Amino acid sequence: MDFIHHPRLQWIIQESLKEDTNAIGDLTTQAIVPSDARLTMVAYYKEDTFAIIAGIAFAKALFEYLDPNMQWEAYVEDGDKIEGFTPLFKIIGNARALLTGERTALNAMQRMSGIATLTHQAVQQIQHTKAKLLDTRKTTPLVRFLEKWAVAIGGGVNHRFGLYDAVMIKDNHIDFAGSLTKAFQKVKQYLEQQALDVPIIVEVRNFDELEEALALEGITRILLDNFSTEDLRKAVQRVQGKIPLEASGGITIERLKAVAETGVDFISVGFITHQARAKDIALKVVS
Repeated sequence: MDFIHHPRLQWIIQESLKEDTNAIGDLTTQAIVPSDARLTMVAYYKEDTFAIIAGIAFAKALFEYLDPNMQWEAYVEDGDKIEGFTPLFKIIGNARALLTGERTALNAMQRMSGIATLTHQAVQQIQHTKAKLLDTRKTTPLVRFLEKWAVAIGGGVNHRFGLYDAVMIKDNHIDFAGSLTKAFQKVKQYLEQQALDVPIIVEVRNFDELEEALALEGITRILLDNFSTEDLRKAVQRVQGKIPLEASGGITIERLKAVAETGVDFISVGFITHQARAKDIALKVVS
């Protein structure tokens, strides 16, 4: 996905600024800073630990929205590996615009950098295998776009973005329909009626459902849900590369390497988004 030019980016910028200013604006800045004042600020990574920086492009787009005439000098780019106390960018522009956008830009950068760093660490553990690391829909409501952007910056692969761009037949769908086959038949009929061409991912909970899935025509991928490491290995041997396999459920960073070494094609994990710790980044006025 082209995150930088996606219309969702402008929507997030506008809505996040609206959340912070409402219809009134930045009262403190408007009271203290003249409307025509100029300011120079520099962003710094404040921690003494390794990080994958993310959110630079978001910050630039946000400040350009507030001040189209601002001057920008980036010292790093999204995806760069940095160590402690690193300058990230310098910005010169309208003082009110910079001070009003400061917290929104930092919040996004800190969150995105935490996700990108954790994703990178996870990807490093499985790079000797063919497995690709996928994210999930376990994201913060309304900012999934930014969090999945951060996953991509960190070297992960984006799974479906929502309920609209792929079919995933999960356990509750199967139980409601009465069987995996019945659920799949309903999906095929619906997609044909709606003239939709999207991937169809089927979740299986055991080897009986795996056999049932293998008998169906038109599945894009089989998701092995909460399989043990040994059962994942057996499933890979059974399928013999006939259809891509995805491991999911109960996969921690400690278990990740062993899962990848079973031979699965994809591993989807929620921890890279819901357990990532935000990185500490500051934006300071310089003379």
